[in-house]
Amino acid sequence: MQRRLLLVLSFFSLLTVAAFVMPLLEQQATTRAQAWALTRGADLDWFAEMAALEGTDDSHGVLDCGARRHADLYREGVLVVDAQRRPVVSVGLALDAPGVPAALDAALRNQPSVAPTWITPFARDSVLLWQPVGTGHRANGAVLLLADPARAAADVALTWALVLCGALAAAVGFAALALLLARWVLRPIGVLARGVGAVAQGRAGEQIAVCAGPRELRELTESFNRMSAAVRAGAAEQQRLVADASHQIRNPLSALRLRVDGLDPHIAASGRATYDSTLGEIDRLERLLDGMLGLASAEAQSAAVAAGTAAPAHCNAAVVAAGRVDAWRLAAAASGVTLEGYSGDWEPLELPAGWPDGSLEQVLDVLLDNAVRHTGRGSTVRVRWSSGLNGGTVAISDDGPGIAADDLARARQRFWQGASPGAAGGYRLHTRRRADGLVLPS
Repeated sequence: MQRRLLLVLSFFSLLTVAAFVMPLLEQQATTRAQAWALTRGADLDWFAEMAALEGTDDSHGVLDCGARRHADLYREGVLVVDAQRRPVVSVGLALDAPGVPAALDAALRNQPSVAPTWITPFARDSVLLWQPVGTGHRANGAVLLLADPARAAADVALTWALVLCGALAAAVGFAALALLLARWVLRPIGVLARGVGAVAQGRAGEQIAVCAGPRELRELTESFNRMSAAVRAGAAEQQRLVADASHQIRNPLSALRLRVDGLDPHIAASGRATYDSTLGEIDRLERLLDGMLGLASAEAQSAAVAAGTAAPAHCNAAVVAAGRVDAWRLAAAASGVTLEGYSGDWEPLELPAGWPDGSLEQVLDVLLDNAVRHTGRGSTVRVRWSSGLNGGTVAISDDGPGIAADDLARARQRFWQGASPGAAGGYRLHTRRRADGLVLPS
């Protein structure tokens, strides 16, 4: 966004500079051309006056001397002819030179010459100017001047260089001003984007500094801080509600179990199925409460980890994985499932992880429970832990039916259960050891 804003501001800055510079350059070229034309016009008038006095005392000598001095000073040719086109004075310009016959025809017909209206730094070609000699409608001769605009072009080049240097300095100043303006406008947006990213990563309550910038962006930053604080308060209230509800329900549920257990000797055979179903529902309610408490604890822990306020925790993932395999081996055997646990390394593995033992045990218990219950009798569940170049891996796989391909995208949704098995290839968890602990990719 900063690049696009700088491009737009730079474009309009250059457009503004060009709007001032182009007319100024044209004015300088036109002004210098006018001065050059006036100077050469005055010289032509003098030569015409001297040619009109031809035949008087010393007039020819004055005309010839003036033509030579002009040629020496400006490096320009001068040609003066009479009415029969006979050369009177010829210095640096001959009758047969290119363009001279046509110019003589125009001059003897009293047609004025046309000087250039502007001179650029690249003007190097000489210009043929002329002036009729005599008064009235009859020309008694003509004066031709091969004018060289090189000096005038050099003057224009110097003026243009100064103007362009000033324009370049102005453009650099505009660019610096545009950069400062872009940073002033976009710095709060960058800070706000980082704050939004932090909240999206789970750091509820993230606050950002209200830095300098436009008033609207400062107000938006303050609104974000209020929203983030409200999100943190809402998340804390939700966790508190789940925990309180679980604790409040657990007491009457425990009392209900005691009373139902006390009815066991008094249940007739006809009501035994209903009684067993009631016990099963009580067990399910207790599992739901345990899950709600575990969920509240996990969300609190994840929020603390995301916010960076969680206490440092470490465990040996290999030891935890081996322990969970031993704990689930009997349950797996009772379900007709073979549970295998082994290390992928030859030597005893030390696999440090940035999780507490209990959290990793909960994750492995959930996966092992699903694998044992849903892979079916005769299947095999394998738990493997090993180290690698990028850390360590704990993998749980099985040869059961797996999850249907259409349900894979929903497998990480809370409280979701698959309706039917598919061909996804079993369950798999990879936990990689990094500097910040364990990462659970999908």
